[in-house]
Amino acid sequence: MPPVPPPPAAPPTVPDPDQRTAALGVRDRVEEVLAAFVDDQRRVLGELGDDCEPLLEAVTTLLAGGKRLRPAFCYWGFRGADGGVPGEAEAGVVTAAAALELFQAAALLHDDVMDDSDTRRGKPAAHRWFAGLHAGAGWSGSAERFGLAGAVLAGDLCLAWSDELYSRAPLGADALRRGRRVFETMRTQLMGGQYLDMLEQASSEALGPAGAVERARRVVRFKSAKYSVEHPLLLGATLAGAPEPLLADLSRFGLALGEAFQLRDDVLGVFGDPEETGKPAGDDLREGKRTVLVALAVQAASPAQAALVSRHLGDPQLDGDGVAALRRVLVDTGALDGVERIIAEQVDVACSTLDAADLAEPARAALHELVVAATRRSS
Repeated sequence: MPPVPPPPAAPPTVPDPDQRTAALGVRDRVEEVLAAFVDDQRRVLGELGDDCEPLLEAVTTLLAGGKRLRPAFCYWGFRGADGGVPGEAEAGVVTAAAALELFQAAALLHDDVMDDSDTRRGKPAAHRWFAGLHAGAGWSGSAERFGLAGAVLAGDLCLAWSDELYSRAPLGADALRRGRRVFETMRTQLMGGQYLDMLEQASSEALGPAGAVERARRVVRFKSAKYSVEHPLLLGATLAGAPEPLLADLSRFGLALGEAFQLRDDVLGVFGDPEETGKPAGDDLREGKRTVLVALAVQAASPAQAALVSRHLGDPQLDGDGVAALRRVLVDTGALDGVERIIAEQVDVACSTLDAADLAEPARAALHELVVAATRRSS
């Protein structure tokens, strides 16, 4: 495998040692909220009998993983807007933040269907798991179609549950009404971003390399950056009643960091260690993802390199030699270095915006910690 450049340097502001585990504390509380909510829904589905247990298992298996970064951004957006100290209001924002994990689960379940992914977080993707359930039981009909339908239904269930859990947050009607505008915008724009991603994979060959980087960055903005960082931050801050100048700063911070977060994901999707990422090596290449990494390579490629990319990218049977050949193109064209430069630039924008924002402490330190967690990672 070609050497991968080191990740960007740590942000200039280092969290106080007492705040280094702040994000982890949010995670524990989100886990408690999700566990209680799923137990409640298990009782609701229990009225149908035991046959819906696999549906719940698919959801709970997916919910058991993840970094819980979106809830952490929501929580610290709330605290940064002077959302108060631990108490009833904090319990409310943790509940609203946990709803983001259900929305994330819905997005992942549907995304794996669209990408025809085999694995998610080191385990079979839900549609593969449902197909295996069908085949193992010897049921009639197509196991593949059963698997796809099961995953779509599990994703729909998580989407509905995200709204239900948000509505349960004990924050008061006015706060929930304010936050709902952000919550609904996030969900709608992500679906649009997913369509843009699908469209780019289908149309990129016909459109050619001109404008490919700009198109790929637009996908990143609406498929990942907004719902991964910007909208969770804005949701928390809006729930706390943040003023417009602070919302503008959090938006700028969130978009920059969100892009860096997704670009790191794209690098790991090609060069990451499968033991760390939970995905087979080069899986993004087999799926034909038209990332910024690929767009930069295609724009700088020689005719021979461009032909190699056209031949191998999106080949579901791509073997280790094919993955290695595509990796060489991504390195030799300077695409990998180019993505690392964009990541570093966006981290700088995020950190300078964060340092200048009128944030209540300890939120600034915790958000700097999250910058590191989002961009200096191996999974």
